[in-house]
Amino acid sequence: MTFPVEVVLKGRDFAVTTDVVVDHDATAPWTDAVVRDMLVQVLRAIDRGQNPNAPADRVVVLHGFSWIVEPAGDQVVLAIEIPMGAAVAGPFSIAEPELTSLITRVLKAEREMRAPGTVH
Repeated sequence: MTFPVEVVLKGRDFAVTTDVVVDHDATAPWTDAVVRDMLVQVLRAIDRGQNPNAPADRVVVLHGFSWIVEPAGDQVVLAIEIPMGAAVAGPFSIAEPELTSLITRVLKAEREMRAPGTVH
């Protein structure tokens, strides 16, 4: 699946659009693995805007960002904000509650994997 990501870095007043590729057949059901890959690639797109010469496979940890899934006609987009900027990815052909649930589950699993037993 290829989808556009619009990136706006802090301190800039313009967006740069880039295409991102995730190994997923757009007609197949969405899975946690697909959503995790999508989140990683969107965060990498933001990083490439700030660090264009950085390695494309830098490690990405899924925490420390705000996100929301918003309707866009009969599809949805994903908006992410991190300290260095923001991105809007999509549109995607999935229902808002389903994508929101998948992202929530993926981020929860990421937290539990990184810090088992942590209370805060």
